[in-house]
Amino acid sequence: MNKSIFFAALARYVKPNWQGIKHWLQQWSFYRPFHLAYTHWRASHGGLPDWVFLLKHNRSQWQRIQDKQRTSPERVLVATGTAGHLPSITLESLLGVALSVRGAAVDFLLCDGALPACMMCEINWYSDIATFGAKGPSDRCKSCYRPAVDMLEDSAISHLGLGTQISESERKQARFIAMTILRDQIPNYVIDNVPIGEHAMAGTLRFFARGDLEAEPKAEVVLRRYLEAALLTYYACHRLLVGGRYKVVLLNHGIYVPQGIIAETARKLGVRVVTWHPAYRRGCFIFNHGETYHNGLMNEPVSSWEGMIWDKRCKQQIERYLKSRWVGRNDWVKFHQEPEFDIEAVKKETCIDFTLPTVGLLTNVVWDAQLHYKANAFPNMLDWLIKTISYFEKRTDLQLLIRVHPAELTGTLPSRQPAVAEIHRAFPRLPKNVFIIPPESRISTYVAMSQCNTVLIYGTKTGVELTSSGIPVIVAGEAWIRGKGVTLDAESELDYLRLLDALPLPARLDELTRNRALKYAYHFFFRRMIPLDSVQERKGWPPFEVFINGMHDLEPGKSLGLDVICDGILSGAPFIYPAEDKLHATTVEDFQE
Repeated sequence: MNKSIFFAALARYVKPNWQGIKHWLQQWSFYRPFHLAYTHWRASHGGLPDWVFLLKHNRSQWQRIQDKQRTSPERVLVATGTAGHLPSITLESLLGVALSVRGAAVDFLLCDGALPACMMCEINWYSDIATFGAKGPSDRCKSCYRPAVDMLEDSAISHLGLGTQISESERKQARFIAMTILRDQIPNYVIDNVPIGEHAMAGTLRFFARGDLEAEPKAEVVLRRYLEAALLTYYACHRLLVGGRYKVVLLNHGIYVPQGIIAETARKLGVRVVTWHPAYRRGCFIFNHGETYHNGLMNEPVSSWEGMIWDKRCKQQIERYLKSRWVGRNDWVKFHQEPEFDIEAVKKETCIDFTLPTVGLLTNVVWDAQLHYKANAFPNMLDWLIKTISYFEKRTDLQLLIRVHPAELTGTLPSRQPAVAEIHRAFPRLPKNVFIIPPESRISTYVAMSQCNTVLIYGTKTGVELTSSGIPVIVAGEAWIRGKGVTLDAESELDYLRLLDALPLPARLDELTRNRALKYAYHFFFRRMIPLDSVQERKGWPPFEVFINGMHDLEPGKSLGLDVICDGILSGAPFIYPAEDKLHATTVEDFQE
């Protein structure tokens, strides 16, 4: 049994006044070393950063910094929301301390059990949906909230509970709306131009790990819970942010409940928003101003990278890194431990004949694509997938090779709406010229797609890599490579079909276009993905931990990546790491991937 769950359950029945005992013990000098040892043990076993231990040599300096915070005009709200999401509280506590060192006044916003549903709720945790519908996540709230609060309080880091910002009348109002509104009206429910219902639906889809709710008979009770939670989050954040108390809100992802509502409310009230997410490269993170990084990378102007330094050394660096992605050697995540690169094995498994013109197709995880990307040429990824197969059913002169995303099985939240099942439901007899590589296959996506004339994508980032290798790509959805001048972008379903009519294409991308694709790939992987040397990878969960020798490691000038991030949060500077400058500052002997 998980230790935090055990102790949370124990705390329900054994309720001494621990805070009073702790306060009494703190008056005695002998308490400090025992408390230091205890908090270090608790943090190391619970996966939380141990800031008492990390700052043990800087206690007086930390106290002076906190004293100055009371008059600081630079107020930052770190809206972690769900403290049980350990990657978030780990990185955000690091940034909170680093921002404090730079003179900012930092408050953390945590859900204190006030929400009837949140992004910590997943169907895999609940064998009976009816029980969740009746009681919500109350069984997880203590093990989520209390350990994080203890961590912050032990380090005297300021925090607010979401529930403290909600009045009793607002609780009743949220409950009434959630229980009485017609189900069909929920996804479009809006307050003051804040899309409450959209985020409630997003949270529900994530809960069920599906792209739609048609096959979930008990979905309505969960959807209503997420609507109530979204409303409560809006009421709390509106009260907290409306007075202009905070200059900027920092939070992970920027979608789902509560984070999506927090971000939407802040934008509505004119408060700057910064979102972040772990990047693909190991030790790196993506930050974005104003919106979730998914939209930010798509909307980023080409002027942010077209004028960057670009020469042979940059090109060699990105080509070396892109090759390493075939095995994930330099990345946080790899989908297969031993991918299959033998093209003969690919032919044998799929029965495809690569001597005939072949078009590749890469899917997204069904529920993930539904949430992350606003559809462009099609309503959603599944609609695009089925209509594409229907098109190729009539194009017997071409073969279609579909690679289903491996993360359907290996992701942190495996999909309960497999693409293969959806394909077979629409096509009980698959067209003879359509071939499928299922998610469990060890076949390398890169090797399979290298045999294709053109590759069709909806929202996958693999388009960045394919164009960099000269493979033509048609974009049907909101992929990050769209609009960069290296892909064929469909603006409508009719436009997409016209692009398919032109297949097969006569040649690979020309050298000028491929060079532009490589340049964007460099910007994407090395400039937008910011390295932090104050975190290191670890086994287990969370996948990384704080790694510093003391507060001096967080001071300005000690870490270029940390400076870029903190400057972006405090001043609105671009979240672009000058990788090319650092590369050219090294000697030839130092230049290696």
